Amino acid sequence: MEIAQFIQQITERVSAENLFAAGLLFATALGCALIAYLRTAETYSFAEFFEFALPREVITHPSARADLLFYVTRKAIMPFLLIPAGVTFVVAVGYATNRVLGALSGIDHPVLGSPGPVTIVVFTATMLLAYDLSYYLYHTAQHRFPFLWELHKVHHSAEVMVGITKDRVHPLDELMNRAWDGVIPGICFGIWSLVALDPVELTVFGINVYIMRNILMMDFVRHTHFKISFGPLNSVVLCPHWHQLHHSTAPQHYDKNFGLLFSFWDRLFGTLCVPDPNEDFKFGLVDRDVADYQSLSGLYLLPLKKMGRRITRQVRRLRGVPVQSRPGA
Repeated sequence: MEIAQFIQQITERVSAENLFAAGLLFATALGCALIAYLRTAETYSFAEFFEFALPREVITHPSARADLLFYVTRKAIMPFLLIPAGVTFVVAVGYATNRVLGALSGIDHPVLGSPGPVTIVVFTATMLLAYDLSYYLYHTAQHRFPFLWELHKVHHSAEVMVGITKDRVHPLDELMNRAWDGVIPGICFGIWSLVALDPVELTVFGINVYIMRNILMMDFVRHTHFKISFGPLNSVVLCPHWHQLHHSTAPQHYDKNFGLLFSFWDRLFGTLCVPDPNEDFKFGLVDRDVADYQSLSGLYLLPLKKMGRRITRQVRRLRGVPVQSRPGA
């Protein structure tokens, strides 16, 4: 491929929407770093702010290096795994819901026809709630079931938080999450397809509302060391500091704050834990082999090996064969 063609392909991918989203993400992260710095620093200088925003002990940590390598390789392989999964599961469940409920209710065409502005707003709000509840339930299952936990440990193995830690998610875990996301949101979409014809989500300055959600809920910021709180809004929206508690190795913080965007799911199901405003956390795992997760082989292959061992032990138990546990398994 000629260099000119390569540059043209890259240029085609950089749309105005992508640039706006990237700029908003950068501005959000920079603003949060500045707020956190002004709240804690006694004297102010650009050098001190830079050191606060990018601490040397954090960016040079083996966990941060593993995050970077994992981020680059994951970005390269994920499109091949998730292009069909992101939409297919929701569409499939939505279509099945439409057919079943349509047959039971006798509805063979959308009741309201083409959606108006109010319908689009309500549709967007209900889909956001559906996706958020779906995430909460799957996230809870990741901590409750050992089979899923072996994959989710990849995310929790980060010993420092550097923003891109948000993407420290095993590809198989991501694929299974997308498949699960087809259930509740798919049913919700199927019901809506009986109400309105081809409803679409709101866009803000041409950006899909889900992308805006990911930016405004500060998924990048909450995987940093910036203690950002939303004040009174914390009762509705899960702030970065509350999510940072979820990554804490302290026993009293285990299995707390599972929410993605909304915090009321944790309050409703009894998994909410509110940290002190300036509380610090130690991140990572308490496993003896935690250091093994700071390499590409550890992040990609170790979870699969441990899952295989669990499956083997379970099969042996079912067959009545004595099982001997292994260290770190």
